[in-house]
Amino acid sequence: MQPAVRFEDVRKRFPGSVALDGVTLEIALGSCHALCGENGAGKSTLGKILAGIHAPDGGRMLIDGQPVRFGGPRDALAAGVGMVHQELAFCDNLSVAENLCLGALPRRGGLTDPRETVRQAEAMLAEIAPDIDVRRPLGALNTAQRQLVQIAAAVGGGARIVVFDEPTSSLSQHDAERLYELIGRLRARGVTCIYVSHRMPEIFRLCDAVSVLRDGRHVDTRPTSELTESELVRLMIGRPVTEYLAAPLAEAAGAELLRIEGLSSPGRFHDVSFSLRAGEVLGLAGLVGAGRSEIAEALMGLDPAARGTVVVDGKSAQIRTPRQAIRLGIGLVPEDRKRQGLVLQASGVHNTSLPILDRLSTAGWIRRREERSVAVDFFGRMRVRTPSPETPVAGLSGGNQQKVVLARWLAAKSRILMLDEPTRGVDVGAKAEIHALIADLAARGSAVLLISSELPELLSLSSRILVLRGGRVAGELPRAQATQDRLLRMMAGLPDEAPGPGHEPEVPSVPAAPVA
Repeated sequence: MQPAVRFEDVRKRFPGSVALDGVTLEIALGSCHALCGENGAGKSTLGKILAGIHAPDGGRMLIDGQPVRFGGPRDALAAGVGMVHQELAFCDNLSVAENLCLGALPRRGGLTDPRETVRQAEAMLAEIAPDIDVRRPLGALNTAQRQLVQIAAAVGGGARIVVFDEPTSSLSQHDAERLYELIGRLRARGVTCIYVSHRMPEIFRLCDAVSVLRDGRHVDTRPTSELTESELVRLMIGRPVTEYLAAPLAEAAGAELLRIEGLSSPGRFHDVSFSLRAGEVLGLAGLVGAGRSEIAEALMGLDPAARGTVVVDGKSAQIRTPRQAIRLGIGLVPEDRKRQGLVLQASGVHNTSLPILDRLSTAGWIRRREERSVAVDFFGRMRVRTPSPETPVAGLSGGNQQKVVLARWLAAKSRILMLDEPTRGVDVGAKAEIHALIADLAARGSAVLLISSELPELLSLSSRILVLRGGRVAGELPRAQATQDRLLRMMAGLPDEAPGPGHEPEVPSVPAAPVA
C-alpha cells in the first residue's frame, strides 16, 4: 500500500545545530505512527516541516506519492495537513471562537459573522471539549483548556494527516482519555496520525509503529507489537533506563518549612491549608481547574487577591511579590515554561541568573564571568544541550528549556521549591534525571511541592498526596495508602471503595480546615 507520507533524505540546520541529518522514513496510510527520541532529536522539527512551519534545507516529502513543498502552514492545511503543537500558539486577545476560525473567518455582507463564527467553533470543540465557552478570550483559559482548543483547531478543519506533538503534556487523565477516543474516531475515518510523545504507555496504546530519531538521524522504525518499553528507550537514548521514576523517599521528614492556613482567592481556591517539611515531597493532585497551579502562584506572590496565613521557617510571612518569595527561599517552576518561566530571547546564562543577580553584582555591576560560571555549572549538572550558554533559549528544545528553568532555582538555592508539571514534554532520560533531582533535593533537606497530572509520578515521588477538587482540599493520603484508583475517585468526588482483604485500612478525607 502506498504510504500517506514519505520523507526522503530530509535535512534541516538551525544556527549552531543540525536538527535533521538525512532522515528517510514513511508513514502508512490511516495509521497512528509514533516519532520518538530524546529532546533535541528532531521529532518536532520533522513534524513542523510536514506542517509547513519550517522549510527543509534538503531532501523532499511525498504525500500520497506526490512530491510536495510548502511555503507555509496555509499550504500544508490546503494539502490536508494539520498540527497540534507542543508549545501553544494562539492569539490570547481574541476569543476562542475567533482563534478556531482565524484562517477563514465566516463573513456576511463583507463583515465577519459572529454568530456563524461561534457556531463553527462550537462544532469544532464538540468532540473534544464541549464545555469550553467559545466566547471567552483565549487568554482567560488555563493551559489544559488551551491545549484542548488547539487539538480542536487541528482536527476540526478536516485534515487528512494530523501531527500530534506532545498533545497530552498538559492534560489531565480524563481529558487524555477523551483525546485517545478522538484519535480512534479519526483513524476510523481514514485519517493518518503522527504522534510525538515521550509517554511510553500512550505510544504502546495508540500507535501501530514507531520511528526513533537520535541526534537528527533516523535510527529505526518498528511495529510497536515487536518492541518492549525498555527496548524503545534504549533505541531513543542509546543507553538502558531501567527505572523512569526515582526510588521512594525516606518516611522521616525534618522541621516545618512552610505552613499555610485558610488560603483563599476569589474564584480560584478557598480555605486551603497544609504544611510542608524539610525532606518532604508533597504531591498536589486534582483535575483541571482544581486550583493546584493557582495555589503555587499565590505562594509565589503572583496573586494579589490571595488571603490567608503563610508561615515560613516558623515566622509569619506576607508574600505580595515574587521578589519577597525568592528572599524567603521559595522558587516556582511554572506549568507553561514559555509563557511564564523563560525570557525567550535572552540567553541561557541570563535566564539562569535572574533570581540571583544581587549575589552576582557589585555596586550595581554584574560580574559577568561569575554569572557565566554559575550557568555553565548548573547546565552541566542538568545536562542542558545547547550550542552555547549564550544561545537564546527560544532556540532550545522544550525539554532543554525546562532544564534551564530548573537550573535557575537550583542556582538560587531555593529551600522550598514548587514544581508545576516539571516533566511536561521531556524525554524519558531527562524525566528520570528530573525525578532523581527531586529525590536528591528532598534528601538534602529541601521541601518540594509537586504538582503533576501524571499520577504514577505523584505516587512514586510524593511522601503524601493532597487532593484538590473545585478549589478546596478534598482529602489527603499517605504514599503507602495511595493508589491511582483512590486518587481518581477523590479527584472526581466519588465515594472511596472499601479496601479488600489484606489492604491497609481506609484513610478518611481531611476536611478543608486550618492546620493547627
